[in-house]
Amino acid sequence: SVELVESGGGSVQAGGSLRLSCVASGDVNMEPNPLMGWFRQAPGKGREGVAAMRLSDGREFYVDSVKGRFTISRDNVQNVLFLEMDSLKPEDTAMYYCAAGRGMGYAFEPLTYQFWGQGTQVTVSS
Repeated sequence: SVELVESGGGSVQAGGSLRLSCVASGDVNMEPNPLMGWFRQAPGKGREGVAAMRLSDGREFYVDSVKGRFTISRDNVQNVLFLEMDSLKPEDTAMYYCAAGRGMGYAFEPLTYQFWGQGTQVTVSS
């Protein structure tokens, strides 16, 4: 089993930055195509994939709305996944979740992931 714990959320003004962290306990290198990702969910909306990383080769995936502003990275030794968020906009306001899974599906499909953290709130004011 895998446990994921997020931190780093908070309230910032538009244009600001935040760095989210996700500490993973357990083996996240689940075959056949281990993935870790960040999703977000705003009130009244569905869960949206934001960024993902394929653990076998470190390839990164981003949704168009965050390209050039968000960066996903991983500390393989400490087993921590990061999401650096720059140039934040009010529309980035949401609960952000870390996820890990076997990768048997689309990187931004929630059903691709078997394990989820409890979330960390990000609020961006204009």
